[in-house]
Amino acid sequence: MLPETGNILRQDFKIRQKPSKTYRLDLKNGRITGKIDGLEAVRQSVYCILNTERFDWLIYSWNYGCQRKDLLGQPMDLVQAKLKKRIREALAQDQRIRSVEAFSFTQNGKGLTAAFTVKTGSGDFNAEKEVEI
Repeated sequence: MLPETGNILRQDFKIRQKPSKTYRLDLKNGRITGKIDGLEAVRQSVYCILNTERFDWLIYSWNYGCQRKDLLGQPMDLVQAKLKKRIREALAQDQRIRSVEAFSFTQNGKGLTAAFTVKTGSGDFNAEKEVEI
């Protein structure tokens, strides 16, 4: 009699999503206050990723952050196209984020503000990032 093989994947099991619990950053007072999870944790992650210049900090992986320095002094059309691509690439590193869509750009003085929608498994939210040009 031969042993039965190949049915190991037929076992009943549930796939659980790992919690995304992290520390809550109180940016106004410069403190860490408690913990957050879910959509609020993703929102904070987006803030941290977009406000970290890529390749500048040795403590972060080269995949973390958003590269913005080289956009200074570039033509507006080029800045818009590159910023859209770089924001998508930077946020794609977070596995909780499914997509980044609905970009709109507003020029204000010496800066350009990119507004966009971040879609996650926990829900959607709007975010924005201002860049000096």
